[in-house]
Amino acid sequence: MNIGLTGGIACGKSTVAAMLVRRGAILIDADQIAREVVLPGAPALGAVAERFGESVLNEDGSLNRKALGEIVFKEEAARKDLEAILHPQIRAMMKERMEEANRLTPDKLVVVDVPLLFESKLEFMFEETLLVYIPRELQLVRLMERDGISAEQAERRLAAQMPIDDKRALADAIIDNSGTLEQTERQINQYWTRKGLG
Repeated sequence: MNIGLTGGIACGKSTVAAMLVRRGAILIDADQIAREVVLPGAPALGAVAERFGESVLNEDGSLNRKALGEIVFKEEAARKDLEAILHPQIRAMMKERMEEANRLTPDKLVVVDVPLLFESKLEFMFEETLLVYIPRELQLVRLMERDGISAEQAERRLAAQMPIDDKRALADAIIDNSGTLEQTERQINQYWTRKGLG
């Protein structure tokens, strides 16, 4: 079974993914794939530099994520351009890895961690979507703490994503990560059992 795992920024998706992996799930990380498609020499990196200028490259030719982030978090059109370059390549690689995991381990749960699953309308790729949820106020606090940024910067990042409550309305299943790790762990156990995974 393939499930799409998603959440908002700073909701604890990685924590939940790790809990599922500990129970035997296979994890495919869209962020990791996104990093791979912009490695030096990859066609996507050339297209990104062409669209945003050489200032988004480090001296060694690798992507300067911070410089690119400054541009795309400020400007909606720039973000859309970046997505148009990267998303088709990321999707193709995700699909390839899901098919491989299903072929090699057909009895395992395949969890694909996709931060912008709903924004990118990728629900069709999965049998179920699982959302890691925390209320927006807590999301803001955790984001500021995690990244050491101001409230204004955190608000800007949250504004660049679909509101967490909109995602909640679209998800097939929800893990509420606003409490303790033990509470989250309990919900994962219930989810695992409900799926008949042992």
